[in-house]
Amino acid sequence: MSNSTVQAVIFDWAGTIVDFGSFAPTSIFVEAFKREFDFELSLDEAREPMGLGKWDHIQAVGRIPSVKLRWIERFGSAMCSEDIDRIYQTFMPLQKAKVADHAEPIPHALEVVNALKQKGIKIGSCSGYPRQVMDILVNSAKDYGYHPDCVIATDDLPQGGRPAPFMALQNVIELGVTDVRQCIKVDDAAPGIDEGNNAGMWTVGLLLSGNEAGLTLEQYLNANEETLALARQKAKVKLEKSQPHYLIDTIADFPEVVADIERRLAAGERP
Repeated sequence: MSNSTVQAVIFDWAGTIVDFGSFAPTSIFVEAFKREFDFELSLDEAREPMGLGKWDHIQAVGRIPSVKLRWIERFGSAMCSEDIDRIYQTFMPLQKAKVADHAEPIPHALEVVNALKQKGIKIGSCSGYPRQVMDILVNSAKDYGYHPDCVIATDDLPQGGRPAPFMALQNVIELGVTDVRQCIKVDDAAPGIDEGNNAGMWTVGLLLSGNEAGLTLEQYLNANEETLALARQKAKVKLEKSQPHYLIDTIADFPEVVADIERRLAAGERP
């Protein structure tokens, strides 16, 4: 029985609950471009469209002006869907091989999630990862003690992934949630925040643990306030465009947000 006005929280995976800095997908995009086409991609370029399904992500990387220019100079025409297919085929086995190495929960994630469960709040999840990668990550995260009540992968649904609301809404269906306005979507990338807004939920963006700041856990723990402020601002510029209801540094700050949303729901407010 829930003792909260919040029915469910739907978490993203990399950069939100596991894989501080969201390095599992980014480093492998760089490697897949290199292996398949001997094409150099920077980590920043690989990060730019993060949150989309992985095929769409590769397509979006190919449309970044700097990448598009270099690709045309090198190959004589813009990236086509056959090129994207080839990179995706290379990306998938690499991603499956590496994702388990990045399954460690972000500091305080487990205690925050367990406290939500104790209040009777259901834990949903969705990801830009396809199901074959997700299954490996879910098993590895289980070894660390992370057990969401629902897991939706980007290719589970025929309508496709973010920024459309379908993965978030599939969580609502599978978790038996009766009101999307009593759900919170938490993500470190703009398409995931858009997904939550499009689903009619409260949305929370993470500034320092995820893709936009791009800090390793070690860099984050050893950073001075000036470094953190710069990283925070860089992420804020990107995420604010999606108009999240809240922006916080990491999952550790989430309990205060839940308390505030509970208060607002009790007062009759809606997202």
